[in-house]
Amino acid sequence: MIIDVHAHLGTDRVFDEAFTEREQWDKIEKFGIDFTILQPALVHTIEEVRAQHDVIATLARSHPDRFAGMANPNPHLPDDVYASEVRRCIEKLGFVGIKLHTSAHAVNPTSRDGRKVFEWGRRLGVPVMVHTGAGIPFANPSHLIPVAQSYPDVNIVIAHCGMMVLAGETHIAMQACPNLYADITWTGGFLIRHWVRELGAERFMFGTDHADNCGTELAKVRTSDLTAEEQEWLLYRSALRVYGLQDRIGRSGA
Repeated sequence: MIIDVHAHLGTDRVFDEAFTEREQWDKIEKFGIDFTILQPALVHTIEEVRAQHDVIATLARSHPDRFAGMANPNPHLPDDVYASEVRRCIEKLGFVGIKLHTSAHAVNPTSRDGRKVFEWGRRLGVPVMVHTGAGIPFANPSHLIPVAQSYPDVNIVIAHCGMMVLAGETHIAMQACPNLYADITWTGGFLIRHWVRELGAERFMFGTDHADNCGTELAKVRTSDLTAEEQEWLLYRSALRVYGLQDRIGRSGA
């Protein structure tokens, strides 16, 4: 089984990207991806993000064994607007997590607006994924140490592991906080092998970010001198556990 925990769907107003449903199906067919957690592309207004959430929800309802959603409204939206949308996504649309994009939405995770994302993760009982790497200073993985310590009951996923340039901070943060996990997109294979052996394979997850990056990310897992069991944790077992996907997918394997 292979679970992609980090994929986008929609038109991105920050990076001028267009992430299409066709790309997701091509990825599934070409690389044998069993399940994908989709989040919106980057937008700012509540109207745009609601529309993208609805498209993801429709796809997940049509193919519940293939897709689930992750909410990503701008944390700088008014508190009541933000809260209403994340509650709608989790409670009504069945989404399985919340995203905080530090650079695209200019949010310091330790700030007032940043912390409300983790507060809603706690209230709704879902993981929070946080963009790290490109976008210094808010995208530093070290920012997640104080919030992970403040919200020890929230599973926090470090997206991209600091994108190489800040990989050292990912290692330090995960050593300090057992509720920190990571998706390995844009991360060197040699680092993954080292971290898996030191911190445990159950704390790392496979993702693509871009569908056409899937082959590269899979090759990285399969050529980093990981054992078969370690690869299983990265490719699906960790995601099943962190995002509670066992019943949704229909077989646990964990």
